Amino acid sequence: MIARRVSVLGSTGSVGSSTLDLMEQAQGAGSAAFEVEALTGGANIARLAEQARRWRPRIAVTADPARLNELRDALAGTGVEAAAGPDAIVEAAVRPADWIMASIVGAAGLRSAWAAAGTGATLALANKESLVCCGPALIERVRRSGGRLIPVDSEHSAIFQVFPAEAPERVSKLVLTASGGPFRTLPRAAMTRITPEQAVAHPNWSMGAKISVDSATMANKGLELIEAAYLFDIPGERVDVVVHPESIIHSLVEYVDGSTLAQMGAPDMRTPIACALSWPDRLAWPAPRLDLAALGRLTFEAPDETRFPALRLAREALAAGGSAPIVFNAANEVAALAFLDRRLGFLNIAAVVADTLEKATGAGVSCGSDDACDAALAVDAEARRIAGDVIASLNIAA
Repeated sequence: MIARRVSVLGSTGSVGSSTLDLMEQAQGAGSAAFEVEALTGGANIARLAEQARRWRPRIAVTADPARLNELRDALAGTGVEAAAGPDAIVEAAVRPADWIMASIVGAAGLRSAWAAAGTGATLALANKESLVCCGPALIERVRRSGGRLIPVDSEHSAIFQVFPAEAPERVSKLVLTASGGPFRTLPRAAMTRITPEQAVAHPNWSMGAKISVDSATMANKGLELIEAAYLFDIPGERVDVVVHPESIIHSLVEYVDGSTLAQMGAPDMRTPIACALSWPDRLAWPAPRLDLAALGRLTFEAPDETRFPALRLAREALAAGGSAPIVFNAANEVAALAFLDRRLGFLNIAAVVADTLEKATGAGVSCGSDDACDAALAVDAEARRIAGDVIASLNIAA
């Protein structure tokens, strides 16, 4: 029986909801028991209240201060404390818990993930931006607190499960797999007509809108490349990407003796969440099972960095170091959201990132620095301003 006291930061999003669903199924299977300390969400008050009524956390927090009374009314009579605002989310992140899921999307999740990293709890990290913006400092913060960081992205979870942490010198290369997204075979000329509705329709995974756009541009894989280099302390040139449309092999680790180990599983985010929730144990739940004979075959191809330049830009940002990965992330987030708002064409997402990287400067973030989070957010804010100006200039020119 696995027992955990958990907090879920971003419980109303795709990963947060999957986490609570997994917990429900594991408890139903009799393999786990959970006590919930805190749940935090965004604007979806109805879902947050529903989750809070089911799990009875000590506190439920919405990011929007204007929705506090609405949340209080929805939780009346439950005994669950209601709070609101960014500071309240950070306070929820440091409440006593064994295990904290950090799944708030975007740079908005950085401050709470940073706070959670200092608690000594196991930090299940689904917020890419936390690692991209100040990965080495965040990892060091977890280590100093006596906690453990376990990645939740399916690709990094796959590597985590087969990576020899006690002997990293045995590894020659990491290979991240990519589905290729919904436009893997679409001619570049046709990409000028891509709509937000088409971009969020991922062929394999059920994800939020922004991360689905990132998958469509392959910026998602670029962010994961940066994350992998930080998480496993390996140079970027030893991290490869291969397109694997079936999304069955989630990533691979190549050893110095030529052996390559892969982690496989059905494309379901609950599986890497289960790994993080129970590690080093394994959590029994009604997981989807692989039927390799029914699959028939698995296919692979090299990524096309001409049609999907975001992957190349991410690799260049990692090689440049300093603040470049933070700028890449910020500009990509601004551009992806502008595309979802129909203020930017699909092909211009990467163009905005490239232009912002060229214009932005910064000193980077020091590993282990107590103010690394604030420093990263300052770079992030400036990069967002520049990216906004770039988008505005494109719209004026159009």
